[in-house]
Amino acid sequence: MQDKKKSWISVRDVVAIGIGTAVFFVLMRFVAIPTPVANTTINLAEPWLALIGAIFGPIVGLFVGFIGHALNDTVAGWGVWWTWVFADGVLGLLLGLAKRYLKLDTETLTSKKLWFFNIWQVIANVIAWFVIAPLGDIVVYRQPAAKVFLQGFWAGIGNMVGIAIVGSILLVAYSRTRTRTGSLKSEK
Repeated sequence: MQDKKKSWISVRDVVAIGIGTAVFFVLMRFVAIPTPVANTTINLAEPWLALIGAIFGPIVGLFVGFIGHALNDTVAGWGVWWTWVFADGVLGLLLGLAKRYLKLDTETLTSKKLWFFNIWQVIANVIAWFVIAPLGDIVVYRQPAAKVFLQGFWAGIGNMVGIAIVGSILLVAYSRTRTRTGSLKSEK
């Protein structure tokens, strides 16, 4: 009998990456709200990324954010802005780390867990958009610091608000669809 090695990624995760990336791309491309800052939009892709990360974990979150943003930039026609693609991947990874605490598939989503998630998503957005994206733009693309930190600030704040509102609604809605252990009773 042959020993089967456990893969670092499951078929379920690969399917989640494919579907999650497609939805992320559509939301980023077609549901974007312009900001006063050039080349910066607020979109519903980030709340979707929060949901995907919370359900499937950091690896799926990383790939959905990275591939989805890269596809959006490719189709947009101005070229792929790799520092922001990387930042979205990191955001997905960080949001996915909340899966272990939230336990959406097995436990109820409590107010305490929702507060934790929103505090964590603010921290994750600060890391991705206030640090990684602007510093990457300065180092890789030699962009002016004032410009890229302003872009990162607007993107980060927009994502924080979007995830806090829409992401929280998505998490609550998803949580309500899950059957909990012991929730089914046999009839006598």
